[in-house]
Amino acid sequence: MSYKFLEHTADVYIEARGTSLEEAFQYAAIGTMDVITDTDEVDPEMTVDVLLEAGDMEHLLYLWLEEIIFRIDAEGLLFSGFKVKEITNSGDMLELTGELQGEEFDPNKHEQRQAVKAVTYHMMEIIREEDEHVLRFVLDV
Repeated sequence: MSYKFLEHTADVYIEARGTSLEEAFQYAAIGTMDVITDTDEVDPEMTVDVLLEAGDMEHLLYLWLEEIIFRIDAEGLLFSGFKVKEITNSGDMLELTGELQGEEFDPNKHEQRQAVKAVTYHMMEIIREEDEHVLRFVLDV
């Protein structure tokens, strides 16, 4: 499906769509990374496995996007590949299994667009429409 930027006064408001929840989460990650850099310039040289647990879907989306932002800030990595293998419900917890593909930031190669400080819960929505999942969220820049 896709992602697009929505209007917001100061921060970045993104809508991601997918035929599955996993696909929508992937597009949310692509949209987030496209705020930060040109993902076409990021080679998938390494893979980082991701396993996240949350009590609700909004928190799971928050953790997924924060994982990406953390890896950028703490480890100096950029990503161009985002795979959410599955999102499962194990009773009282939701679990996301996925992977991030990318490489170390190189200032001579990678464009620096905008720094993302954090994901926010402000205006966060997860909507199940007839044939797709819609995620809306705001990034604090």
